[in-house]
Amino acid sequence: MGEDLLKQWEPFDIFDAEAARLDRYFSGLDAEAWERPSRCAGWSVRDVLGHLAGEELYNHACLDGNVQDLLARLAREGIDGFHDFNEWSVRQRRAVPVREVLEEWRADNGATRRRMRELGREALIDTMAGPYPCGLQTFHYDSEYATHADDVGAPVSDDEADGRTRWRVAVGRFALAEQGADVQVEQTAEQVRVRADGMEATLSYPDFVAATVGRPPAGHDLGARLASKLRCLA
Repeated sequence: MGEDLLKQWEPFDIFDAEAARLDRYFSGLDAEAWERPSRCAGWSVRDVLGHLAGEELYNHACLDGNVQDLLARLAREGIDGFHDFNEWSVRQRRAVPVREVLEEWRADNGATRRRMRELGREALIDTMAGPYPCGLQTFHYDSEYATHADDVGAPVSDDEADGRTRWRVAVGRFALAEQGADVQVEQTAEQVRVRADGMEATLSYPDFVAATVGRPPAGHDLGARLASKLRCLA
């Protein structure tokens, strides 16, 4: 049933759009802007780019079918889990000229998007969790790219904001269902009601999206337990 939430959305088009948003934004930054803090704790805007470039190593391993080989290689280097991998990816690129990192990400992500589109929604690719549909994996990437675009302040036009929020609500609801989260979600025309362990809250669509990606909405007291139950995406 969770997958039904995503049927109306085209994951590969969304991936292209969010990558293009980041590319336009990154391409216009000056030296000072690269060093501004992002919404990711401890990371500058430049560090977010380093993270995106670094994770292409994993994305390509998924497409090449050698995720376990990559994990073994990282383990030999003392890198354990995605948090360590992300921090390592950022550190590896802090001394590299930012334009080189931008070109690395642009080329590698372009290849990822092209290959995933060619495979199509139903094809299975290798992941840390085992074989997984390419289309669903793309939706996860869509959410991550939209989240990091917001983290660095990449602009979203008024014309696209509503549709962008609606697909993100759908991906958040799908991820909660996929993970078997112990939370009830009811979507109305304008809000999302959530209930868990006797707690409940009514959120706007943007606030629900913010909660699912671990950026609790400002001014809305979800409480630590309910916020934790709603976080289901990177």
